[in-house]
Amino acid sequence: MPRLMSVAMTEDAVRSRIKTVTRRKGWVDLQPGTRLTLCRKIMGRKPGEPLVRIVDVEVVSVRRERLDTITADDVAREGCPGMTPDEFVDRFFVRAQRIDPAAEITRIEWRYLPDTTEETVRA
Repeated sequence: MPRLMSVAMTEDAVRSRIKTVTRRKGWVDLQPGTRLTLCRKIMGRKPGEPLVRIVDVEVVSVRRERLDTITADDVAREGCPGMTPDEFVDRFFVRAQRIDPAAEITRIEWRYLPDTTEETVRA
């Protein structure tokens, strides 16, 4: 069974399949070839709130890098075209998670797998 990953803040970009990269503060042992199931929300669901599985992806690249080295191209690949790198880092990391822009994070790139459909699982 694929590992689950939350994409709550970028769900629309995942659904439209423009998001192909994410940055996480953990996930250091992830390897290319690993299958992930991208979900609406994993942690913090209320009792009875369903687990919404959106799509399966395959990891194609994993590397550690400083957060503040993100490029405008990668901001677009994160599903945020039009946002500057500084705006992206501030919104999704500094304000949302209190992560220093100089912190080393894990950059994960994936490809969408064909024939995967949304599934809602009652938990």
